[in-house]
Amino acid sequence: MVVTASISGVLKTILMLLGAMVVLKYLGQLLVAKRNIAEQNRFREEQNKIQKQKAYFERNKGKISIVRNVNPSDVKDVDYQEIK
Repeated sequence: MVVTASISGVLKTILMLLGAMVVLKYLGQLLVAKRNIAEQNRFREEQNKIQKQKAYFERNKGKISIVRNVNPSDVKDVDYQEIK
């Protein structure tokens, strides 16, 4: 069996490989950009949540709230200690 390689066949193979590499590089860049955007959105949501908590604590600073129907396992008893 004799295998011969033509110049046009080699060039076609090289061009296909280069084309595949370019397409994969482009897709990789798109996926990295998509991941960065998702991470940025998650960071913004976290910052908004923190800002809302800060505003809530500032509004309710010094106020006493009574919580009803508390699970007994969630309550922590603290020992009495006299301050000198």
